[in-house]
Amino acid sequence: MPDNAIMPTYFSQMQIAFTRGRGIWLWDTENIKYLDSFAGVAVCNLGHSHPEVTKAIIKQSKLLLHTSNNFRILNQEKLADKLTKVAGMEQAFFCNSGAEANEVALKLTRIYARKKGIQNPVVVTMKNSFHGRTFATLSASGLERLQVGFEPILSGFTYVTLNDIGELQKLAAENTNIVAIMLEPIQGDGGLFAATKEYLNFIRSLCDKNDWLMILDEVQTGIGRTGKWFGYQNYDIIPDVITNAKALANGFPMGVCLVRGKACNLFAPGKHGTTFGGSPIICAIALSVLETIEKLDLLKHTEEVGQYLRDKLQQKLASKVVAIRGWGLMFGVELPKNCLSISNIGLKYQILLNVVNNNTVRLLPALIINERQVDDLVRRLVKTIDEFLLS
Repeated sequence: MPDNAIMPTYFSQMQIAFTRGRGIWLWDTENIKYLDSFAGVAVCNLGHSHPEVTKAIIKQSKLLLHTSNNFRILNQEKLADKLTKVAGMEQAFFCNSGAEANEVALKLTRIYARKKGIQNPVVVTMKNSFHGRTFATLSASGLERLQVGFEPILSGFTYVTLNDIGELQKLAAENTNIVAIMLEPIQGDGGLFAATKEYLNFIRSLCDKNDWLMILDEVQTGIGRTGKWFGYQNYDIIPDVITNAKALANGFPMGVCLVRGKACNLFAPGKHGTTFGGSPIICAIALSVLETIEKLDLLKHTEEVGQYLRDKLQQKLASKVVAIRGWGLMFGVELPKNCLSISNIGLKYQILLNVVNNNTVRLLPALIINERQVDDLVRRLVKTIDEFLLS
């Protein structure tokens, strides 16, 4: 019999539980304080228990939690107006997670293909990418290790190497069924590898030339993580479709698919829907997140403190690690060997660490982190890595 009734879906789930949090800190059941270096995997961008988020939850919970998308939802309309404005998009569909948002984008590609008379559409995605764990998003993800055991995966996807323009040119010339290219501006689960400006510009021009949809998975890079509202805003392009989730409601489950131009109005009534997506309370929370980011000028702060973190990581770790990648407050520290066990060492130094791609520590601290706290994070990280490399 299992120790508890939870399905064992996580590798070596750490035997630690938290009872409260504040800012970048979490306290466990023994009242030990830990520095959270990845904010619930890029979710709590405002940190834990932010007072503005708490205020929004209390206020809206006293008014209305849920109705149905059969009716107008005023908070949803306000949020859609706000998000489309900051993202440079035109329409929004709200759902409950990043995987769901990516499902929306992928369903849009099928409708788009039918309009073009393509019966066997192909979506190009990147090797080493991660788009979710539903059947469609798992199939879109370019990580074979995630697909093992779930074969046959869905057809209609082909994978290319990130930043390899020649490979993409060759594929475009050979395949007449392509309808979209989908990628992450920075591959999160894949090890924090970023698309180059040249590559994204080439994709944009290729999509324009062939009348394809350009889809950016901004589930992790959105809502200020890179120092802009969305990662693509660090480049000179704008996609046709953006997906986002994680930080949008600072810990409450929420996703969104944003579209513009030729991606607008593809769904007719009845072609897609959601029970919980865009509820009055979740939209009130998301609005408070966006308003707080603006009020605290956290985009500028993220650029500045992110550069400070980069400098500290280079100063303290460059000679010990394989690479340090990323920007804003999204970094990967690649180590010379498998480091899945390093999170347990981090507990000794009261820092919570997240590992991706087997060999990379992913740092995603809350955007409210300050320079003094960055110093503390780096100090604990260096001690952890030193001990790990000696093991």
